[in-house]
Amino acid sequence: QVQLVESGGGVVQAGGSLRLSCAASGGTFGLLAMGWFRQAPGKEREFVAAIRAGGLETYYGDSIEGRFTISREDDKKTVYLQMNNLEAEDTGVYSCVSHPDLLLYEVRGPYAYWGQGTQVTVSS
Repeated sequence: QVQLVESGGGVVQAGGSLRLSCAASGGTFGLLAMGWFRQAPGKEREFVAAIRAGGLETYYGDSIEGRFTISREDDKKTVYLQMNNLEAEDTGVYSCVSHPDLLLYEVRGPYAYWGQGTQVTVSS
């Protein structure tokens, strides 16, 4: 079992930045693909970003448009989501996800492990 704990959410003005962190425990972090999803009130859950084991391959949702960057530090068992130029539409609960990389055939999921989520609120 892999446990994921997110941090770094909060309230920020439009145009601002936040960095989310996700600390993992259990499992072998270096063999995990990691990612982020978000869900806004009344909307479907949306794929935000993913990074494969090894960190060389990254993927982003269509609405991100180059504003976010996903990265990982395997020695710290942590994945990050740097979010810049935030917009009101980025408001939502951001959840960290993971899945054994060799078993992840589609970066948009499904993922086996989910964190509890952290709230991001962008005020306009």
